[in-house]
Amino acid sequence: MAGTRKLPIYECFSTWQGEGVHMGRSAFFIRTFGCPVHCPWCDSAGTWHPEHIPEKIERITVEALVEAAQQSGAACVVITGGEPAIHDLTALTTGLREAGLRVHLETSGSFELKGTFDWITVSPKRWKASLEPVVRQAHECKLIIASEADLGYYTSLPGVTDCPHVWLHPEWSQRNNPMVINGITEWVKLKGDPYRAGYQLHKVYQADALDERSKASVNTRYG
Repeated sequence: MAGTRKLPIYECFSTWQGEGVHMGRSAFFIRTFGCPVHCPWCDSAGTWHPEHIPEKIERITVEALVEAAQQSGAACVVITGGEPAIHDLTALTTGLREAGLRVHLETSGSFELKGTFDWITVSPKRWKASLEPVVRQAHECKLIIASEADLGYYTSLPGVTDCPHVWLHPEWSQRNNPMVINGITEWVKLKGDPYRAGYQLHKVYQADALDERSKASVNTRYG
């Protein structure tokens, strides 16, 4: 493991996975800084938006990140962002796996993956095209549905319907919109597998905010 390797980190904290196949499992989240995708409803805008970027972004060594993950006792480590795939994650994933930790990745699928992962979640975005080879590596796809039109758009992207699990998540600000919620329900009922209705359960519990290292208590949403 390269001792001098550092990564720009927005936050890291202990919680549980609130989405997807691994929902409810204890998890240590490592949220990298930086994202060129710029979703207008981003709930981690502090990783890229000039109005929300912290005054100081810490660059943390791989060793320190691995140690923090080990101390958490979590069932898995989730590397997310921002867009984590803009970084070379080889040293980090090697260190985590050598420490006996399962490594999960959450990405838009828009960039080549550098690292070794036990679980890959791809969440395509309209604002930056996903790479089909990356989508086809995914163990699950998470489609963020902000309008009924999103259902047809995202499910038509190459490779998505070949994924074993395709989650349809209401965009958080639209979670009480009947058109979005009912649209997801009817889609799952009509189409069946691999489609599954999803939700960001950790936000209901406010689970992330219980770790003082998390920025979840700060509203970074904009627009």
